[in-house]
Amino acid sequence: MALDAGAHALGLVGEMPSGPGPIDDTVIADIADANREEMSVLLTSQTRAYEIVRHVARAHTRAVQLVDTVEEGTAAALRARFANLTIIQVIHVRGIADVDAAFNAALWADNLLLDSGAPDGAVKELGGTGRTHNWELSRKIVERVNKPVWLAGGLSPANVAEAIGQVQPFGVDICSGLRPQGVLDAQLLDHFMYEVRNA
Repeated sequence: MALDAGAHALGLVGEMPSGPGPIDDTVIADIADANREEMSVLLTSQTRAYEIVRHVARAHTRAVQLVDTVEEGTAAALRARFANLTIIQVIHVRGIADVDAAFNAALWADNLLLDSGAPDGAVKELGGTGRTHNWELSRKIVERVNKPVWLAGGLSPANVAEAIGQVQPFGVDICSGLRPQGVLDAQLLDHFMYEVRNA
């Protein structure tokens, strides 16, 4: 459904401490294998390099989205094992310090994704919160780094055009905003894609 609507990437959510949409690694691999021409992205909450390498190996995806802060050397370990893997580091935008965090992550990640999680909470929120964040800070990050930057966090058909206009991201990422009953809603998806194309 997402690809038919014009999506350029499929986000496949692995085990998470909270949030909607996690699926089993075997299902992730099946989807990735069936869509080799598309950008399949594993969302992993693992933080240790060897665990992330093992997760990507199980998932068969073309990209990995690191939704938490990972240990030093993770990118090198991933590149040593997967020559063509795209590494996307998530930055949870909460304050001005995250502009510097994004700049530092852009030194080793292929792409950045700006989200609205709370990784320091008692139960980590690493995505799918349905909350927006300060788009002025996101725009500062887009202007400062020389890597593609995706925008996520509380996007919906009602606000995505405004978000694109303000932030000027490389792309947008959405999960909970199109899943009001826990599953992807075809009408909301079509509305969202219309707004993206006309932003």
